[in-house]
Amino acid sequence: MLDVQLGELVADGPAGVEEALALAAGFDGALGHGFARVAEEPAAALAALAGALAGSPLGDRLGEAAEKVTAGSVADEHLAALAGGRAALFGAAHDALLARLDQALGRSRASWPPATATDAGTGAVSGSGVPENLLAGCRVWLRELAITGWRGVDDDLVSGGDQVIEALLAVPELRGLAVLLDGLAAELRASSPVATMERVPVRRWADLWTRGLLLAQSGPWHGEPEPVSGRLLILGADVHEHATVVRVQVHGVLEEAGGQTRLVRTSVAAAKVDTIVGPSVWRLFGGRPVLMGALAEHRSVEIDGMPLLPGGDLLWHDDRARTGAEADPFTTARVQLAGASAPATPPLDRHPVRIAEPVLVEGYTVDGQALDLGGNKLTLDLDRLPTSCPLTPELVAASSACIGLVRRDGGRWLLQPLAVQATVKKKPVTVHNGDWATGPTDPKVVKAEAKAGDVVAVLRERAGRLLRK
Repeated sequence: MLDVQLGELVADGPAGVEEALALAAGFDGALGHGFARVAEEPAAALAALAGALAGSPLGDRLGEAAEKVTAGSVADEHLAALAGGRAALFGAAHDALLARLDQALGRSRASWPPATATDAGTGAVSGSGVPENLLAGCRVWLRELAITGWRGVDDDLVSGGDQVIEALLAVPELRGLAVLLDGLAAELRASSPVATMERVPVRRWADLWTRGLLLAQSGPWHGEPEPVSGRLLILGADVHEHATVVRVQVHGVLEEAGGQTRLVRTSVAAAKVDTIVGPSVWRLFGGRPVLMGALAEHRSVEIDGMPLLPGGDLLWHDDRARTGAEADPFTTARVQLAGASAPATPPLDRHPVRIAEPVLVEGYTVDGQALDLGGNKLTLDLDRLPTSCPLTPELVAASSACIGLVRRDGGRWLLQPLAVQATVKKKPVTVHNGDWATGPTDPKVVKAEAKAGDVVAVLRERAGRLLRK
Protein backbone atom coordinates (compact mmCIF):
# COMPACT_ATOMS: atom_id res chain seq x y z
CA MET A 1 0.00 0.00 0.00
CA LEU A 2 1.66 3.24 -1.16
CA ASP A 3 1.73 6.40 0.89
CA VAL A 4 -0.69 8.09 -1.53
CA GLN A 5 -3.18 5.26 -1.04
CA LEU A 6 -2.77 5.42 2.72
CA GLY A 7 -3.30 9.17 2.68
CA GLU A 8 -6.56 8.65 0.78
CA LEU A 9 -7.66 6.00 3.28
CA VAL A 10 -7.06 8.00 6.45
CA ALA A 11 -8.64 11.19 5.08
CA ASP A 12 -12.11 12.28 6.15
CA GLY A 13 -14.65 9.46 6.11
CA PRO A 14 -17.39 9.07 3.45
CA ALA A 15 -20.34 11.45 3.71
CA GLY A 16 -23.30 10.20 5.70
CA VAL A 17 -21.49 7.58 7.78
CA GLU A 18 -21.51 9.54 11.02
CA GLU A 19 -25.17 10.46 10.58
CA ALA A 20 -26.13 6.80 10.05
CA LEU A 21 -24.19 5.73 13.13
CA ALA A 22 -25.83 8.50 15.17
CA LEU A 23 -29.28 7.17 14.24
CA ALA A 24 -28.18 3.69 15.26
CA ALA A 25 -26.87 5.04 18.55
CA GLY A 26 -30.32 6.48 19.24
CA PHE A 27 -31.90 3.07 18.74
CA ASP A 28 -29.23 1.47 20.95
CA GLY A 29 -30.15 3.87 23.71
CA ALA A 30 -33.82 2.96 23.36
CA LEU A 31 -32.98 -0.75 23.45
CA GLY A 32 -30.85 -0.22 26.53
CA HIS A 33 -33.72 1.59 28.22
CA GLY A 34 -36.07 -1.29 27.40
CA PHE A 35 -39.37 -1.41 25.54
CA ALA A 36 -41.63 -2.11 28.53
CA ARG A 37 -42.31 1.61 28.83
CA VAL A 38 -41.01 3.75 26.02
CA ALA A 39 -40.35 7.29 27.20
CA GLU A 40 -40.29 10.38 25.00
CA GLU A 41 -36.61 10.27 24.04
CA PRO A 42 -36.54 6.54 23.10
CA ALA A 43 -39.79 7.01 21.18
CA ALA A 44 -38.18 9.82 19.19
CA ALA A 45 -35.17 7.58 18.45
CA LEU A 46 -37.42 4.80 17.12
CA ALA A 47 -39.35 7.31 15.01
CA ALA A 48 -36.09 8.73 13.63
CA LEU A 49 -34.90 5.25 12.64
CA ALA A 50 -38.17 4.56 10.85
CA GLY A 51 -38.12 7.98 9.19
CA ALA A 52 -34.58 7.58 7.88
CA LEU A 53 -35.48 4.31 6.16
CA ALA A 54 -39.02 5.28 5.11
CA GLY A 55 -38.10 5.11 1.43
CA SER A 56 -36.45 1.68 1.71
CA PRO A 57 -38.11 -1.74 1.33
CA LEU A 58 -38.22 -1.84 5.14
CA GLY A 59 -40.06 1.48 5.37
CA ASP A 60 -43.64 0.32 5.99
CA ARG A 61 -42.67 -2.43 8.43
CA LEU A 62 -40.34 -0.11 10.34
CA GLY A 63 -42.96 2.58 10.64
CA GLU A 64 -45.49 0.11 12.01
CA ALA A 65 -42.91 -1.45 14.36
CA ALA A 66 -41.90 1.92 15.81
CA GLU A 67 -45.54 2.82 16.45
CA LYS A 68 -46.45 -0.54 17.98
CA VAL A 69 -43.39 -0.76 20.26
CA THR A 70 -43.89 2.82 21.42
CA ALA A 71 -47.49 1.93 22.26
CA GLY A 72 -46.32 -1.07 24.31
CA SER A 73 -47.06 -3.86 21.81
CA VAL A 74 -43.77 -5.75 21.39
CA ALA A 75 -44.14 -8.69 19.00
CA ASP A 76 -41.47 -10.76 17.25
CA GLU A 77 -42.16 -9.20 13.86
CA HIS A 78 -41.79 -5.68 15.29
CA LEU A 79 -38.43 -6.45 16.88
CA ALA A 80 -37.26 -8.17 13.68
CA ALA A 81 -38.13 -5.05 11.67
CA LEU A 82 -36.28 -2.78 14.12
CA ALA A 83 -33.26 -5.08 14.13
CA GLY A 84 -33.34 -5.10 10.34
CA GLY A 85 -33.44 -1.31 10.26
CA ARG A 86 -30.50 -1.04 12.60
CA ALA A 87 -28.56 -3.57 10.53
CA ALA A 88 -29.38 -1.59 7.38
CA LEU A 89 -27.84 1.56 8.86
CA PHE A 90 -24.63 -0.22 9.79
CA GLY A 91 -24.68 -1.97 6.42
CA ALA A 92 -24.81 1.34 4.58
CA ALA A 93 -21.92 2.68 6.68
CA HIS A 94 -19.97 -0.54 6.05
CA ASP A 95 -20.49 -0.34 2.29
CA ALA A 96 -19.33 3.27 2.12
CA LEU A 97 -16.21 2.56 4.20
CA LEU A 98 -15.34 -0.63 2.32
CA ALA A 99 -15.72 1.17 -1.01
CA ARG A 100 -13.25 3.78 0.27
CA LEU A 101 -10.83 1.01 1.29
CA ASP A 102 -11.17 -0.83 -2.04
CA GLN A 103 -10.53 2.43 -3.89
CA ALA A 104 -7.40 3.08 -1.83
CA LEU A 105 -6.11 -0.43 -2.47
CA GLY A 106 -7.23 -0.64 -6.10
CA ARG A 107 -9.09 -3.83 -5.17
CA SER A 108 -11.96 -5.27 -7.20
CA ARG A 109 -14.86 -6.91 -5.35
CA ALA A 110 -17.61 -9.34 -6.31
CA SER A 111 -21.28 -8.50 -5.79
CA TRP A 112 -23.57 -10.43 -3.46
CA PRO A 113 -25.92 -12.68 -5.46
CA PRO A 114 -29.52 -11.42 -5.31
CA ALA A 115 -32.04 -13.51 -3.37
CA THR A 116 -34.45 -15.56 -5.45
CA ALA A 117 -38.06 -16.43 -4.78
CA THR A 118 -37.04 -19.92 -3.69
CA ASP A 119 -34.69 -18.45 -1.08
CA ALA A 120 -37.42 -16.52 0.68
CA GLY A 121 -38.78 -19.35 2.78
CA THR A 122 -35.55 -21.17 3.62
CA GLY A 123 -34.38 -21.67 7.16
CA ALA A 124 -31.58 -19.88 8.97
CA VAL A 125 -29.24 -22.33 7.26
CA SER A 126 -30.51 -22.93 3.76
CA GLY A 127 -31.85 -26.43 3.26
CA SER A 128 -30.79 -27.57 6.74
CA GLY A 129 -34.21 -28.43 8.16
CA VAL A 130 -33.36 -26.66 11.42
CA PRO A 131 -36.11 -27.12 14.06
CA GLU A 132 -38.16 -23.91 14.10
CA ASN A 133 -38.84 -24.30 17.82
CA LEU A 134 -35.17 -23.64 18.58
CA LEU A 135 -35.18 -20.41 16.59
CA ALA A 136 -38.45 -19.43 18.27
CA GLY A 137 -36.87 -20.08 21.67
CA CYS A 138 -34.02 -17.71 20.79
CA ARG A 139 -36.48 -15.02 19.80
CA VAL A 140 -38.40 -15.39 23.07
CA TRP A 141 -35.26 -14.83 25.14
CA LEU A 142 -34.08 -11.91 23.00
CA ARG A 143 -37.56 -10.36 23.21
CA GLU A 144 -37.43 -10.53 27.00
CA LEU A 145 -34.06 -8.77 26.97
CA ALA A 146 -35.47 -6.04 24.71
CA ILE A 147 -38.53 -5.50 26.88
CA THR A 148 -36.49 -5.37 30.09
CA GLY A 149 -33.56 -3.29 28.84
CA TRP A 150 -29.93 -3.77 29.84
CA ARG A 151 -30.25 -2.03 33.20
CA GLY A 152 -32.93 -4.50 34.25
CA VAL A 153 -30.92 -7.63 33.43
CA ASP A 154 -30.27 -9.98 36.36
CA ASP A 155 -29.22 -13.60 36.80
CA ASP A 156 -32.75 -14.95 36.42
CA LEU A 157 -33.25 -13.25 33.06
CA VAL A 158 -29.86 -14.40 31.80
CA SER A 159 -30.52 -17.97 32.92
CA GLY A 160 -33.73 -17.93 30.91
CA GLY A 161 -31.67 -18.44 27.77
CA ASP A 162 -29.55 -21.35 29.03
CA GLN A 163 -31.83 -24.15 27.89
CA VAL A 164 -32.27 -22.93 24.32
CA ILE A 165 -28.55 -22.12 23.98
CA GLU A 166 -27.65 -25.64 25.12
CA ALA A 167 -30.09 -27.06 22.57
CA LEU A 168 -28.61 -24.87 19.82
CA LEU A 169 -25.10 -26.15 20.55
CA ALA A 170 -26.29 -29.67 19.72
CA VAL A 171 -27.22 -28.62 16.15
CA PRO A 172 -24.08 -28.20 13.98
CA GLU A 173 -25.80 -25.77 11.59
CA LEU A 174 -26.72 -23.47 14.48
CA ARG A 175 -23.48 -23.45 16.43
CA GLY A 176 -22.59 -19.99 15.14
CA LEU A 177 -25.82 -18.62 16.57
CA ALA A 178 -25.31 -20.68 19.72
CA VAL A 179 -21.80 -19.34 20.33
CA LEU A 180 -22.97 -15.77 19.72
CA LEU A 181 -25.85 -16.07 22.22
CA ASP A 182 -23.65 -17.95 24.68
CA GLY A 183 -21.16 -15.10 24.52
CA LEU A 184 -23.88 -12.50 25.08
CA ALA A 185 -25.26 -14.50 28.01
CA ALA A 186 -21.78 -14.85 29.52
CA GLU A 187 -21.17 -11.10 29.32
CA LEU A 188 -24.56 -10.32 30.83
CA ARG A 189 -24.08 -12.89 33.59
CA ALA A 190 -20.65 -11.50 34.45
CA SER A 191 -22.14 -7.99 34.59
CA SER A 192 -25.29 -8.85 36.60
CA PRO A 193 -26.93 -7.00 38.09
CA VAL A 194 -26.31 -4.60 35.20
CA ALA A 195 -28.04 -1.79 37.11
CA THR A 196 -24.91 -1.47 39.26
CA MET A 197 -22.54 -1.02 36.30
CA GLU A 198 -20.97 2.39 35.92
CA ARG A 199 -20.90 2.10 32.13
CA VAL A 200 -22.91 -0.28 29.95
CA PRO A 201 -21.42 -1.42 26.58
CA VAL A 202 -24.59 -0.34 24.80
CA ARG A 203 -23.37 -0.64 21.20
CA ARG A 204 -21.64 -3.98 21.68
CA TRP A 205 -24.65 -5.61 23.32
CA ALA A 206 -26.95 -4.09 20.71
CA ASP A 207 -24.70 -5.54 17.99
CA LEU A 208 -24.93 -9.01 19.53
CA TRP A 209 -28.68 -8.70 20.13
CA THR A 210 -29.31 -7.55 16.55
CA ARG A 211 -27.22 -10.26 14.93
CA GLY A 212 -28.72 -12.94 17.18
CA LEU A 213 -32.28 -11.85 16.47
CA LEU A 214 -31.74 -11.76 12.71
CA LEU A 215 -29.98 -15.13 12.64
CA ALA A 216 -32.97 -16.54 14.51
CA GLN A 217 -35.22 -15.59 11.57
CA SER A 218 -35.70 -17.47 8.32
CA GLY A 219 -33.36 -16.23 5.61
CA PRO A 220 -30.60 -17.35 3.21
CA TRP A 221 -27.99 -15.41 5.18
CA HIS A 222 -24.84 -17.13 3.94
CA GLY A 223 -25.78 -18.14 0.40
CA GLU A 224 -25.23 -21.50 -1.24
CA PRO A 225 -21.69 -22.92 -1.38
CA GLU A 226 -19.97 -23.87 -4.62
CA PRO A 227 -17.23 -26.52 -4.84
CA VAL A 228 -13.84 -25.08 -5.76
CA SER A 229 -10.46 -26.61 -6.53
CA GLY A 230 -7.01 -25.12 -6.88
CA ARG A 231 -4.01 -23.96 -4.92
CA LEU A 232 -4.49 -22.07 -1.65
CA LEU A 233 -1.63 -19.69 -0.84
CA ILE A 234 -1.75 -18.65 2.81
CA LEU A 235 -1.23 -15.00 3.81
CA GLY A 236 -1.68 -15.28 7.58
CA ALA A 237 -3.78 -16.43 10.50
CA ASP A 238 -5.98 -14.47 12.88
CA VAL A 239 -6.56 -16.21 16.22
CA HIS A 240 -9.71 -15.40 18.24
CA GLU A 241 -9.63 -16.81 21.75
CA HIS A 242 -12.26 -16.75 24.49
CA ALA A 243 -12.70 -18.69 27.71
CA THR A 244 -14.78 -21.46 26.09
CA VAL A 245 -13.82 -21.38 22.40
CA VAL A 246 -10.86 -20.64 20.13
CA ARG A 247 -11.04 -19.96 16.41
CA VAL A 248 -8.27 -19.75 13.84
CA GLN A 249 -9.20 -17.78 10.74
CA VAL A 250 -6.78 -18.25 7.86
CA HIS A 251 -6.60 -15.64 5.09
CA GLY A 252 -5.21 -16.55 1.70
CA VAL A 253 -5.31 -16.34 -2.08
CA LEU A 254 -6.99 -19.12 -4.05
CA GLU A 255 -5.55 -19.87 -7.49
CA GLU A 256 -8.17 -21.66 -9.56
CA ALA A 257 -7.86 -23.38 -12.91
CA GLY A 258 -7.68 -20.81 -15.67
CA GLY A 259 -5.58 -18.37 -13.66
CA GLN A 260 -8.37 -16.71 -11.69
CA THR A 261 -7.28 -15.60 -8.21
CA ARG A 262 -9.50 -14.50 -5.36
CA LEU A 263 -9.18 -13.68 -1.71
CA VAL A 264 -10.62 -16.34 0.57
CA ARG A 265 -10.55 -17.25 4.23
CA THR A 266 -11.30 -20.36 6.22
CA SER A 267 -12.03 -20.84 9.90
CA VAL A 268 -11.63 -23.78 12.24
CA ALA A 269 -12.82 -23.65 15.83
CA ALA A 270 -12.62 -25.78 18.95
CA ALA A 271 -14.35 -25.75 22.31
CA LYS A 272 -12.10 -25.31 25.32
CA VAL A 273 -11.97 -24.49 29.00
CA ASP A 274 -10.42 -21.39 30.51
CA THR A 275 -7.33 -23.32 31.71
CA ILE A 276 -6.25 -23.96 28.12
CA VAL A 277 -4.42 -20.77 27.18
CA GLY A 278 -1.38 -19.60 25.28
CA PRO A 279 0.35 -21.95 22.80
CA SER A 280 -1.59 -24.91 24.23
CA VAL A 281 -4.68 -23.90 22.24
CA TRP A 282 -3.05 -25.16 19.05
CA ARG A 283 -3.22 -28.71 20.40
CA LEU A 284 -6.99 -28.53 20.02
CA PHE A 285 -6.61 -28.56 16.22
CA GLY A 286 -4.85 -31.90 15.92
CA GLY A 287 -7.68 -33.09 13.67
CA ARG A 288 -6.67 -30.53 11.01
CA PRO A 289 -3.11 -31.69 10.20
CA VAL A 290 -3.05 -30.38 6.62
CA LEU A 291 -4.13 -26.84 7.50
CA MET A 292 -2.02 -26.64 10.66
CA GLY A 293 1.02 -28.08 8.89
CA ALA A 294 0.69 -25.58 6.05
CA LEU A 295 0.51 -22.72 8.56
CA ALA A 296 3.54 -23.84 10.54
CA GLU A 297 5.69 -24.81 7.55
CA HIS A 298 4.61 -21.99 5.20
CA ARG A 299 3.32 -24.29 2.49
CA SER A 300 0.61 -24.06 -0.10
CA VAL A 301 -2.45 -26.32 0.06
CA GLU A 302 -3.99 -28.16 -2.89
CA ILE A 303 -7.76 -28.31 -2.41
CA ASP A 304 -10.25 -30.42 -4.34
CA GLY A 305 -14.00 -29.78 -4.25
CA MET A 306 -13.88 -27.61 -1.12
CA PRO A 307 -17.19 -25.75 -0.49
CA LEU A 308 -16.84 -21.97 -0.88
CA LEU A 309 -19.56 -19.58 0.30
CA PRO A 310 -20.28 -16.38 -1.69
CA GLY A 311 -18.78 -14.37 1.18
CA GLY A 312 -15.34 -15.89 0.54
CA ASP A 313 -15.40 -18.48 3.35
CA LEU A 314 -14.04 -21.94 2.57
CA LEU A 315 -15.84 -24.60 4.61
CA TRP A 316 -12.74 -26.50 5.61
CA HIS A 317 -12.49 -30.27 5.06
CA ASP A 318 -9.02 -31.58 5.81
CA ASP A 319 -9.74 -34.71 3.75
CA ARG A 320 -10.22 -32.54 0.65
CA ALA A 321 -6.82 -30.90 1.02
CA ARG A 322 -3.20 -31.96 0.73
CA THR A 323 -0.02 -30.11 1.60
CA GLY A 324 1.77 -28.56 -1.35
CA ALA A 325 5.14 -26.92 -1.96
CA GLU A 326 6.73 -24.22 0.15
CA ALA A 327 5.03 -20.86 -0.33
CA ASP A 328 6.34 -17.79 1.48
CA PRO A 329 3.38 -15.60 2.54
CA PHE A 330 5.32 -12.39 1.87
CA THR A 331 6.07 -13.53 -1.67
CA THR A 332 2.40 -14.39 -2.12
CA ALA A 333 1.41 -10.94 -0.83
CA ARG A 334 3.85 -9.14 -3.14
CA VAL A 335 2.95 -11.12 -6.26
CA GLN A 336 -0.71 -12.12 -5.87
CA LEU A 337 -2.47 -9.82 -3.43
CA ALA A 338 -2.89 -6.80 -5.70
CA GLY A 339 -4.60 -8.77 -8.48
CA ALA A 340 -6.83 -11.02 -6.37
CA SER A 341 -10.56 -10.36 -6.47
CA ALA A 342 -12.21 -9.76 -3.09
CA PRO A 343 -15.44 -11.55 -2.14
CA ALA A 344 -18.82 -9.96 -1.57
CA THR A 345 -19.84 -9.27 2.00
CA PRO A 346 -22.67 -11.45 3.39
CA PRO A 347 -25.75 -9.44 4.45
CA LEU A 348 -25.32 -9.85 8.21
CA ASP A 349 -21.59 -9.14 8.05
CA ARG A 350 -22.13 -5.63 6.70
CA HIS A 351 -20.92 -3.79 9.79
CA PRO A 352 -17.86 -1.51 10.03
CA VAL A 353 -16.24 -3.52 12.82
CA ARG A 354 -16.34 -6.66 10.68
CA ILE A 355 -14.12 -5.15 7.99
CA ALA A 356 -10.88 -7.16 7.95
CA GLU A 357 -9.03 -6.83 4.65
CA PRO A 358 -5.57 -8.40 4.12
CA VAL A 359 -2.88 -5.97 2.96
CA LEU A 360 0.89 -5.78 2.61
CA VAL A 361 2.62 -2.69 4.00
CA GLU A 362 6.33 -2.03 3.39
CA GLY A 363 8.85 0.76 3.68
CA TYR A 364 7.45 2.28 6.86
CA THR A 365 8.77 3.26 10.24
CA VAL A 366 7.03 2.52 13.50
CA ASP A 367 6.13 5.60 15.52
CA GLY A 368 4.79 4.44 18.86
CA GLN A 369 1.44 2.76 18.18
CA ALA A 370 1.33 3.67 14.49
CA LEU A 371 2.98 3.00 11.16
CA ASP A 372 4.43 6.10 9.49
CA LEU A 373 4.51 5.82 5.71
CA GLY A 374 5.45 8.98 3.87
CA GLY A 375 4.05 11.20 6.59
CA ASN A 376 0.73 9.36 6.76
CA LYS A 377 0.03 7.31 9.87
CA LEU A 378 -2.02 4.17 10.35
CA THR A 379 -2.71 3.09 13.93
CA LEU A 380 -1.57 -0.41 14.91
CA ASP A 381 -4.11 -2.70 16.57
CA LEU A 382 -1.71 -4.46 18.93
CA ASP A 383 -4.43 -5.48 21.38
CA ARG A 384 -5.45 -8.20 18.93
CA LEU A 385 -2.05 -9.92 19.04
CA PRO A 386 -2.85 -13.35 20.56
CA THR A 387 -0.82 -14.82 23.42
CA SER A 388 -0.82 -18.17 21.61
CA CYS A 389 1.44 -16.86 18.83
CA PRO A 390 5.06 -15.70 18.57
CA LEU A 391 4.26 -12.27 17.12
CA THR A 392 4.80 -9.57 19.77
CA PRO A 393 4.57 -5.76 19.92
CA GLU A 394 8.38 -5.62 20.13
CA LEU A 395 8.73 -7.52 16.85
CA VAL A 396 6.17 -5.24 15.20
CA ALA A 397 8.12 -2.20 16.42
CA ALA A 398 11.30 -3.60 14.85
CA SER A 399 9.64 -4.48 11.55
CA SER A 400 9.92 -3.01 8.07
CA ALA A 401 7.28 -5.13 6.28
CA CYS A 402 3.94 -6.35 7.55
CA ILE A 403 1.08 -8.53 6.35
CA GLY A 404 -1.97 -7.44 8.27
CA LEU A 405 -5.70 -6.88 8.33
CA VAL A 406 -7.03 -3.36 7.84
CA ARG A 407 -9.91 -2.89 10.29
CA ARG A 408 -12.33 -0.14 11.20
CA ASP A 409 -13.09 0.49 14.85
CA GLY A 410 -13.73 3.50 17.03
CA GLY A 411 -14.19 5.73 13.99
CA ARG A 412 -10.67 5.13 12.64
CA TRP A 413 -8.70 2.71 10.48
CA LEU A 414 -6.41 0.23 12.21
CA LEU A 415 -3.85 -2.34 11.06
CA GLN A 416 -3.77 -5.70 12.85
CA PRO A 417 -0.43 -7.45 12.15
CA LEU A 418 -0.49 -11.12 11.09
CA ALA A 419 3.16 -11.44 10.09
CA VAL A 420 6.23 -9.20 10.02
CA GLN A 421 9.72 -9.05 8.61
CA ALA A 422 11.96 -7.41 11.20
CA THR A 423 15.55 -6.94 12.27
CA VAL A 424 16.45 -8.36 15.69
CA LYS A 425 20.01 -8.08 16.99
CA LYS A 426 21.10 -7.02 13.48
CA LYS A 427 19.64 -10.19 11.97
CA PRO A 428 16.59 -10.38 9.68
CA VAL A 429 13.72 -12.47 11.05
CA THR A 430 10.28 -13.34 9.76
CA VAL A 431 7.53 -14.15 12.25
CA HIS A 432 3.95 -15.28 11.57
CA ASN A 433 0.98 -15.82 13.86
CA GLY A 434 0.68 -19.40 12.63
CA ASP A 435 4.30 -20.42 13.23
CA TRP A 436 3.29 -22.42 16.33
CA ALA A 437 0.37 -24.23 14.68
CA THR A 438 2.04 -27.60 15.22
CA GLY A 439 3.74 -26.60 18.48
CA PRO A 440 5.95 -23.76 19.74
CA THR A 441 9.44 -23.41 18.31
CA ASP A 442 10.83 -20.96 20.88
CA PRO A 443 13.00 -22.99 23.31
CA LYS A 444 11.86 -20.88 26.28
CA VAL A 445 8.20 -21.48 25.47
CA VAL A 446 8.82 -25.21 24.92
CA LYS A 447 10.53 -25.43 28.30
CA ALA A 448 7.72 -23.54 30.04
CA GLU A 449 5.10 -25.82 28.45
CA ALA A 450 7.02 -28.93 29.49
CA LYS A 451 7.22 -27.67 33.05
CA ALA A 452 3.50 -26.84 33.18
CA GLY A 453 2.50 -30.13 31.57
CA ASP A 454 0.21 -30.81 28.64
CA VAL A 455 -3.08 -29.31 29.87
CA VAL A 456 -5.02 -30.61 26.87
CA ALA A 457 -3.74 -34.17 27.28
CA VAL A 458 -4.53 -34.15 31.01
CA LEU A 459 -8.09 -32.91 30.44
CA ARG A 460 -8.68 -35.45 27.68
CA GLU A 461 -7.42 -38.27 29.91
CA ARG A 462 -9.70 -37.15 32.75
CA ALA A 463 -12.67 -36.86 30.39
CA GLY A 464 -11.99 -40.35 29.05
CA ARG A 465 -11.82 -41.71 32.58
CA LEU A 466 -15.18 -40.14 33.42
CA LEU A 467 -16.78 -41.57 30.29
CA ARG A 468 -15.52 -45.06 31.12
CA LYS A 469 -17.14 -44.98 34.58
